[in-house]
Formats: sequence, structure tokens, C-alpha cells
Amino acid sequence: MTRSIPVADADAELAARVRASLAAPGAGPMTVLPGGRSGLTYALSDGATGYVVKAVPPGRKAVGRNDVLHQATALAALAGRGLPLPRVVARDEEAPAWFAMEFAAGDAVEPVLDVASARTAAPIDPGLARTRMLAAARVLGALHAVPLAELERAVTGLGAQLPAAADPGAELERWATTMRAVPDELRPGSGELLTALSAAVPAAVAPTVVHGDFRLGNLLFVGATPTALVDWEIWGVGDPRVDLGWFGVFTSGRLFPGSGREAAGLPTEAELGREYRAARGEDGGTQQDEVWFQAFGRMKMAAIMGHNLVRHRRGAHHDPVQETLPPAIAAMIRDARRLLGDPTLDGEAVR
Repeated sequence: MTRSIPVADADAELAARVRASLAAPGAGPMTVLPGGRSGLTYALSDGATGYVVKAVPPGRKAVGRNDVLHQATALAALAGRGLPLPRVVARDEEAPAWFAMEFAAGDAVEPVLDVASARTAAPIDPGLARTRMLAAARVLGALHAVPLAELERAVTGLGAQLPAAADPGAELERWATTMRAVPDELRPGSGELLTALSAAVPAAVAPTVVHGDFRLGNLLFVGATPTALVDWEIWGVGDPRVDLGWFGVFTSGRLFPGSGREAAGLPTEAELGREYRAARGEDGGTQQDEVWFQAFGRMKMAAIMGHNLVRHRRGAHHDPVQETLPPAIAAMIRDARRLLGDPTLDGEAVR
């Protein structure tokens, strides 16, 4: 069960604004949902309906992960397309900006990660984990099948603009910059990896909406049924294979030594790709291109882990769990180099 923390007095004004907008003056206390890293996340219930509220932290600018209305735009623009999404019910641009969505039933479990105290919690049933991953691949295919022109009209109708499309080269430079900001000793072999990725950037395919962090940990399920795709803070428009390559990183616990665990029976990246393409209705590129995106996904994960570890060590975000990440950073980089055929590595797969 998720632990709730009573909202602080400093947030009483925000709570009053939310209740007034939802026409729920008698709603119970607005409580913080811990664990999120994008803006502030609260839960609120009027007894009949539960809501999740995401707000810009006081004193922070509404940019990047704190731009909560950017998240609301994606959810509202994609509504009514058969995707499992929480329904946006209110939004307010007055600082600090916030939006509210209906509370979705279900749980989100990442089989290979230590998300819910994996060292003490029982692992998810292997059969259920496999079923959920294949279902998630179909959700991703359906998401990428949304015509971009229709999405742009919906976004414009909400008074916003569709983000500019990023091609594979731009995505590589974005995350390579993050990687290079990590101290050299925390990212062994990253220079060779970035060189190999830069030398083989695939041609872009037609852009689609991309979630940016698509994985089971961000998709709620009731049993085997997906109910809500959440955490839209870095959504954008770009090459759909970025999402698929990222999702594939979470098929093997061996990529997360020290910070995750192996999970039996999970689909391979090839299996996820087949389910994805069947749902999307097109193949979206060559198999060799898919290998590049798989390697890119590992590089991106290594860069993010390194970034988070540095923030912890500098005191920007205290989280001792980050100290478990160096072996996983090295494993991600090594396996990405292996995928790209680095001759200095053996051919043994991580899986």
C-alpha cells in the first residue's frame, strides 16, 4: 500500500484552489504521494471519486520535469483513442500551475528493478510479468499509431503547441551531453560507445508521439489489463524506435547488477518488437536499426543513472540507493558496445 503524507500547511492554498476547481469543498485531506520526481504529486478524494493532482513546486519554474501542464496536454490530446490513460478533469495555469486527473486503479511493477523494495517484496509472478510486458508492447504500438496530424490538431485545440520532432541524431546528442557530464570514472567505456553510436545513426522514420519513459513501472495494471499509462513529463515527438529501444532495456535483470534482479520468463526484445509491430500495423525500420536503438536505450539509461548518482553525491537529491548504480552503469555501457559489435568485447549476450 502506498504511504500518504498529510499535505503541509504551506500547500493549504493550493489545496483550496484544487477543491474549488473540482467543486469538491468537502473532499478529504490532500496528501502527498511520495516517490515521484516530476513536480509534486498529491492524492485527493471526495468520497466518490479519487483524484491525482500534479503541481509545480513552489518557487520553481514550470520547465522540464516541473512543467506539469505539458503532461496534461499529452493526456488530454490523446484521450478518446482507446489508450489506457487517466482522464484530465481540471487544470490551472495560475502559478503554481497544476492539473488534476482521475485516480486510476491498479499497480505498476517493474519486474527487474528494485522499485517496491525488491529485496523484501515478493517478485511479481513470472507468467503475469510476461503477460503484462506483451500487453504493454501492444499499448506502445497503439500509441505510436496515433496520426501525428490528429494529435497536432488536438494539442492546438488545447491552446498549446506540438513539440518539434527530434530525429535519432538529436536524441543521441541530448543524452550524450548528459553522459559527458558524468565523471569519467563512473562511465567506463562510454567514449567508445558514443563514438560507435555516432558512426551509425539510422535515418529517421516518420515521427510519432513518444512517451520518453515507456516501461511497466509507468503503466498501471489490474491483473493483466492495462489501466493507465502515467509519468508523461518527458513526452515529445520523435522517432518511435526510441521508445521501443528504451522499453527493451527492462527485459533483463542482468543489466541492473546491484540495483535490480533477474525475472524469469520475460519476453525478449525481439518478442516485444513483434507484439509492438502487430499493434502498430507497420514495421518502422530495419532489424539493424533496431539494434542501434537497443544500444541507444542502454546508453540513455547509463547516462540517467550517472546523472542521478552525481546529484545524490552533490546533495541535490539525497537517495542512498543511488550508490548501488555504478555496476549497472558499467553493464549498460558494456552491453551497448557488444550490441554494436565492439571487437574488443566478447559476443556473450547479457540475457
